[in-house]
Order: sequence, then structure tokens, then C-alpha cells
Amino acid sequence: MTKVRAALERDKVDFVVGVVFSNILAAIMRPVTESNTFLISTNAGPSTFAGRGCNPFFFTTSYNNDQVHSVMGQAATDSKYGRVFVMTPNYQAGRDAVAGFKSRFKGEVVDEVYVPLTQLDFSAELARIAATKPDAIFTFMPGGLGVNLVRQYRQAGLAHIPFLSTFTVDEATLPAQQDAALGFYSAASWTPNMDNAQNRRFVADFEAGYGYVPASYAAQSYDSAMLLDSAIRKTGGKLGDKDALRAALRAADFRSVRGNFKFGANHYPVQDFWLCQVAKRADGKFQTETVRKVLENDTDPWAAECRMR
Repeated sequence: MTKVRAALERDKVDFVVGVVFSNILAAIMRPVTESNTFLISTNAGPSTFAGRGCNPFFFTTSYNNDQVHSVMGQAATDSKYGRVFVMTPNYQAGRDAVAGFKSRFKGEVVDEVYVPLTQLDFSAELARIAATKPDAIFTFMPGGLGVNLVRQYRQAGLAHIPFLSTFTVDEATLPAQQDAALGFYSAASWTPNMDNAQNRRFVADFEAGYGYVPASYAAQSYDSAMLLDSAIRKTGGKLGDKDALRAALRAADFRSVRGNFKFGANHYPVQDFWLCQVAKRADGKFQTETVRKVLENDTDPWAAECRMR
């Protein structure tokens, strides 16, 4: 908060850009927007600011947090998985993930397990999965939890049960998971292999510059940079006219690495979502790749409650 206030009061910035965690976004939202400064989130997209809490000075280039989990619920329904075992960490984001999955899943949740955020050993939970014999599992296990779960799931001989996940197998965790994650599924609005000119250029430049496969955090940040560039160009660099600048941001007149992209009335993206699968490239690196489109031009479920027009 001290750094944000310094940026606003001392540096007089025109934009605050970034924020990975929703709790951090919640903490800085009021001081940034009440100073009539634009806040562009490159990852955090809580429902609290998508509906009645929408704000004319807030935009996000990622998604509403609920959406990605609901995509996997739809994918499970489309694949005709009747019985799914659900497991997430025992905190708000984990429970939100389960709610999102259930919002589009039409089958039976045969077990709903919540584990501590400090969980390292999943042997008891894996034994429950083996005993339950579900058609698939759905899990949201970010960071180190996901690394451990994926490795242990493979070691336990459960890989024949489809592994459906969100924020568990992606370019941020695959360097640690590697072969253990092969064939496992995720849901996303972007993958490195998306076949459009902007994405091919972005991935090639990123890998040349940093030596590893970019994750969605990088792709969303790249889109944020392109969004700002388009808005600044459209206003001729006259950043003092907030209404004109807002209109230019809303226009989103840039080529996204995701292909389809526009802002809804609540300044959250309207975009496509995909079922993705972990693959090993010819160069030995791991990445997620698109399997099929699950939702097209999807608007988040809270947008209708936004009164900003």
C-alpha cells in the first residue's frame, strides 16, 4: 500500500498496472480509483468488482475468477463424465473454484474434499480417489500444492482417471512437474500454441528473451501493454482527458494474443475459453496446448449486475 500511495501522490502516475492476487487488488482498489487513476489488473479478476462493485477506472485483461473453473465444469459435462471427485485447498479461492465448476457441471460430485494450504502429502486423498473410482477428478491446486499432487497422482497409478484442473498444470508449474503432468487437462483463455500471428510473435520473442515458455500471466501482461499502447495512441497522448482515455481503453483496439477479445460493460473481457492439455514439445520443453474451444465470446456471470454504462 505504501508503494501504491507513493506512485499516486509522489509520482503522479496515470496508470497502475499488475496485481496477481485478488486480496492485493482489493486493498489497492479504493486509493487508486478514488484518485481518478486507471487500475489495469493483469491477473486478479474477483467477482466483487465485476458486478455491482464495477468501477469506471478499473479494467482487467484476464477474466472473472469464476469463469475458468466453470469452463472445466462445462468440459466435464461435454465429455459425459457422470461422476467427478472434487478436491481443492480449504480457503475462499478453493471454495470459489468448486462453486464455479458446479455451476456448469451436470453430473454427480461423488466427493468434495478440502485440504490445508500447507498440504504436502496427498496419499490419503489419493486412496479415496482410488476407492471411489470416479469418471474424472477436478482440482484447483496452485503452486507447490499442484506440483506435489501431480507427481503423487502419477506415482499412485491414477493417471488413467482423467485429471481436470485449473491453475494446477500450466507453464508456471510444468518445469517442476514435467512428465508427471503429461496428458493432464486444464482450462484457459490462452495457451502458447494458439495459432495467430500476434501470439506466434509474442511466444517467439518471449522465449528468445527469457529462455523459457511463457505462462498466462505473461500473455495477459503483454495484452495489457498492447491495450495501453492502443489507448495512448488513440488519445494522442493526452492522458488528462479521463473520459477520452476511458473510451479508448474500452475500445480495446489492439490484437490480442488470444484472438477474440473485447471488454464487456463491466470492463472484464468477453473472450473464448479452451480445454487444454499438457504436451511435451520437440525441444523437450512442456506447455499446455488447446484441445477444443469450450465457450465462445463468453461474458462473465456478474456483468449483468454492473450498473456502469
